[in-house]
Amino acid sequence: MLIRRRKLLADKKLLGRWGERRSERFLKRKGFKKLARNFSCRTGEIDLVMVDADGAVVFVEVKTRAGEDFEPTESAITPAKKAKLLRTARYFLATHKIENRPLRFDVIAIVLGQTGRSQIRHYENAFVP
Repeated sequence: MLIRRRKLLADKKLLGRWGERRSERFLKRKGFKKLARNFSCRTGEIDLVMVDADGAVVFVEVKTRAGEDFEPTESAITPAKKAKLLRTARYFLATHKIENRPLRFDVIAIVLGQTGRSQIRHYENAFVP
């Protein structure tokens, strides 16, 4: 794992993809089902679109960091990012003809760290549009 950790710490894109896969597995263990990963359109991108056990459509923003020396990982979810996520989520719902379903926006923060186990924090309903 040490060699893999070094690779992840050296490459931000690789670290981000690793975090998205890790988040997807984490949510599946909680009973979620995947609708899409890395949904992208002109308005933006959504890391994961899942359905929870109650049938709600859950748009998940994943933030993966090597460490939190300067600020918490969650601080990367700015008002501008939230607005972009909302526009992209509306587009996803329209193009997939999903209506009259509850929906929410979750955030998963993953901190790899230099040693030890990575930390994963799941914030359900992290923000309301």
